[in-house]
Amino acid sequence: MSSKQIKRPVVITGGTGAIGACFAAALLDAGYPVAILGRGKTRPVQEAVDAILSGGHGSAKLRGYTCDVASEHDFEQTLDAITSDMGLPGALINAAGGNKGKADFVDMDVDTFEEVVRMNLIGGLVVPTKIMSKRWIEANVEGDIVNIASMASYIPLSGVWAYAASKAGVMNLTAGLAKEFASRGIRVNGIAPGFFVGNQNRDLLYADYEAGDLTPRGRQIIGHTPFGRFGKLEELNGTLLYLLDRRASGFVTGVTIPVDGGYLIDNI
Repeated sequence: MSSKQIKRPVVITGGTGAIGACFAAALLDAGYPVAILGRGKTRPVQEAVDAILSGGHGSAKLRGYTCDVASEHDFEQTLDAITSDMGLPGALINAAGGNKGKADFVDMDVDTFEEVVRMNLIGGLVVPTKIMSKRWIEANVEGDIVNIASMASYIPLSGVWAYAASKAGVMNLTAGLAKEFASRGIRVNGIAPGFFVGNQNRDLLYADYEAGDLTPRGRQIIGHTPFGRFGKLEELNGTLLYLLDRRASGFVTGVTIPVDGGYLIDNI
């Protein structure tokens, strides 16, 4: 009998974003079937699928699904479709999330605060995890969850109050859910990216991206990062693959691993 590990499909929420799409490509290269989910508002899901496939990443199956992951009804229906198309997933990557605006706390808009918390915590973790873990428990599947936290999970970032609070919640729930699901063989871990340039934060970090001119905030971040640069998306992939491989990390649960160029250990 072959000892080759059977790789169940992996679901990536926020799969049309920069990090989610990079994860999808890496997982395809590693032989995992992948389903990417997105709302299709910023980028059509099929466009993201086509872009990933154009890179020639492996021969595993890739499918895209339009879904509001903050809606239990939407995610239930999408998971039904994924299971029908690809089989019951064995892993969930919670990469959906984002931020809107920056303001002093006294000028913060409460409706916007609630919207950002819904993006990062409700859709970014709670709803997909609740529904997926229930399916696994019913089917006696020992699944793996990887949540995407942030530097703001550890240290608040000024002006992005809802983002920081919700990402702190992501790390807190990662630990709490790992304890609750351990008896079911379900592992819950997290990755906390340092500062990686994407469409959402490019204008915050660069005054002129093509010229490489940083904003004052961009310069502060680089000055606080011992490696002296922003991260490359591909530098997150090794940690993801490690956390999904039970032969390598089967006794690891409840941890959030920083991939940050030393940001959290900077000192004077």
